[in-house]
Amino acid sequence: MNKKLAATAALAVAALATVGMSGCSASGSDGGKTTITYSNFISNGGNEKNLATIVSAFEKANPDITVKVSTTDYANYFTKLQTDLSAGTQSDVFDVDLGSYGNLQADGVLAPLDGVDAKAYRTSVLDTYKTDGKQYGLPTSFSNVVLFYNKDLFDKAGVKYPTDSWTWADEEAAAKKLTDKAAGVWGDYQPITYNEYYKTVQQAGGSFLTKDGKKSAFDSDAGTKAADWLAGKSGVTMPSAADGAGTPDFDSNLFKDGKLAMWHTGIWMFSTLGKLPFGWDVAVEPGDTQKASATFSNAVAVSNDSKHKDAAQKFATYLSSSKTMVDVRLKAGWELPAISDESLLKPYLTAGTPENRKAVFDSLEHIATAPNLGSNSQKIQDDVTNALGEIAAGRSKTADTIPATAKQVDALLK
Repeated sequence: MNKKLAATAALAVAALATVGMSGCSASGSDGGKTTITYSNFISNGGNEKNLATIVSAFEKANPDITVKVSTTDYANYFTKLQTDLSAGTQSDVFDVDLGSYGNLQADGVLAPLDGVDAKAYRTSVLDTYKTDGKQYGLPTSFSNVVLFYNKDLFDKAGVKYPTDSWTWADEEAAAKKLTDKAAGVWGDYQPITYNEYYKTVQQAGGSFLTKDGKKSAFDSDAGTKAADWLAGKSGVTMPSAADGAGTPDFDSNLFKDGKLAMWHTGIWMFSTLGKLPFGWDVAVEPGDTQKASATFSNAVAVSNDSKHKDAAQKFATYLSSSKTMVDVRLKAGWELPAISDESLLKPYLTAGTPENRKAVFDSLEHIATAPNLGSNSQKIQDDVTNALGEIAAGRSKTADTIPATAKQVDALLK
């Protein structure tokens, strides 16, 4: 999942809140051949031919099944899905993502999947699409956030490179040694936003919401510690808003210019950085009392109304775990499959800079679960981001702001 997808996931949640369960899926049989339908957003924008390659390989391996594909851009996909579900014209197989799964499952539109080979997938990503012990989706791809670092700056400062066992304390100590304001060099950069906050609350051992999702839970020691961790860096080991932090491409340009030692950002930046005049690598993000990595994923689900559930699940399994799918995705640079067999991932793991690409998959061992914020998701995210910004700017204190923000969130949760 890219930044755009992550930023708009909340819209998907809101759009799906009123989905109905009536009708039946559009599929059929023709001369002993089963025809199933598949609607997706994952291939839109340049990967349509790659998806067609996977579908063709599936049909060749399963000559009794034909797959009809429809593709919609992400911005309109969930509105179309809602309309189809209400009319009973949804496909046998359709894409879901981390932001939409919860409401879809609760509405009963997803079929439980039987006989899933759990060992074929990364457990933590697979479990994202499991409810009450039943599997309702199979992950097709993921992307996540890791810690980028400039090797040259570390070498120059005589600081040891980050390891996967680092904690916040290790990161802070290194960032202070690496920061050289006179030279315009900063030790660290992590956006002071809601998305980073709910993750760091979990890294500190807490939760943004209560288990039932009906009330905020970040007015806690963990929530306070997470706010201080993010906001406390501003102007100390990382640039402040007054320095330009938060403006478009500020962090990536700073890193490219060799002026940033550590950077919390997504693996989608690997291809964007290009060839740099210094060495760089990545590590699993440090945690406080525990690890928790922000992970965005897509999955495929089978309609509960499908007349061909077995054929639909067979296709969903192929699309999410087959060697053909893995080979096509890796060759095309089309997000990463959430499979467990690292031998199939060798082309990616040995692709060069960054060298420690294994950290991308190691980060999946401890996923920071994104809270389901309901129909007021964007308002809640904005309120939290603004509150953290006030703390970072020194205009408010954490002890006052976190409790007040928690009350705001409680009033918006529905």
